[in-house]
Amino acid sequence: MNPKENALRILRFDHPERIVGGPPCHAIGYHGCNHEGYAGGGHHLPVGSSWQDIWGTTWVKEQDGVMGFPRGNPLADLRTLSTYRWPDPDDERICSLIYRSVEGYNREEQFLCGSHRDTLWEKSYMLVGMENMMCYFHTEPTAAREVLHRIMDFQLGIARHYLSLGVEMVAMGDDLGTQRALLLSPRIINEFFVPEYRRLFDLYKQHGVLVAFHSCGHIEPILDVFMDLGVDILNPIQVSANDLEGLRRKTQGRMALQGGIGSALIMSGPPEAIRCEVRRRVWQLGREGGYFCGPDQGLPFPAEHEQALADAIDEFGRYPLQFPPLE
Repeated sequence: MNPKENALRILRFDHPERIVGGPPCHAIGYHGCNHEGYAGGGHHLPVGSSWQDIWGTTWVKEQDGVMGFPRGNPLADLRTLSTYRWPDPDDERICSLIYRSVEGYNREEQFLCGSHRDTLWEKSYMLVGMENMMCYFHTEPTAAREVLHRIMDFQLGIARHYLSLGVEMVAMGDDLGTQRALLLSPRIINEFFVPEYRRLFDLYKQHGVLVAFHSCGHIEPILDVFMDLGVDILNPIQVSANDLEGLRRKTQGRMALQGGIGSALIMSGPPEAIRCEVRRRVWQLGREGGYFCGPDQGLPFPAEHEQALADAIDEFGRYPLQFPPLE
């Protein structure tokens, strides 16, 4: 079977041939998806650079090899909400890139995958400020809901462009966890975020589109939320923040997992330790399907360690899997 069919079998828990790092995707996105501005800007700029994205958030590049940080929030004062100019998903400056991005797509071999980076929570705090937004859930709940609703209106507009091109998968993401707990309470997530997420999920599910969702940190308490919404692939299942055994047990047969190899280990090595960890994780998380093996964070890893990771996935990720030696 080709890589696309193998990925579908992983997603369906249906006897794939091998475990791989992720589904083969041809990614498409809109201008501004990665924090670009109408006048340029972006995370490729040198340290010290600053720019405004299409939402009016000011970004500053502070560290080499790391994305910039949002340092200016256009809706920090919610009194400006009534006059704020929301970006228009049908603006040619924004949406034309989507159609140009399709070039080179091979439907037989790849999923056409649209990006909804910073889907809701992250976009809201980039606009309002993280501490401000956390406070506004309690002090200005009506305004907080309006911010979230207008962000999702934009995402739905982008989704209609993606659907017109026949996307088969979309990538969403909001970092909802810290190392030890959720960043927001389950009540806030269910009350403020789930109704807005559902608007976007339901649209895609009506068209049979697969959803990959990214959330760093400790996310075990809201696994049911992800599964109820219809997440097909959850990443990066951060090793240092979650009980992966329990996470797999709860999601088995219902939601595929991606990640699970500690980024600290991949960064520090040695290659033999990476090899042993991959062997352990593919058995723990993938012996019944539903697992894409890879780092639990994207970092500039040493090339030798990245190669050790790839080689180990190729060696140990072929079914039937090998039971790892007892420690």
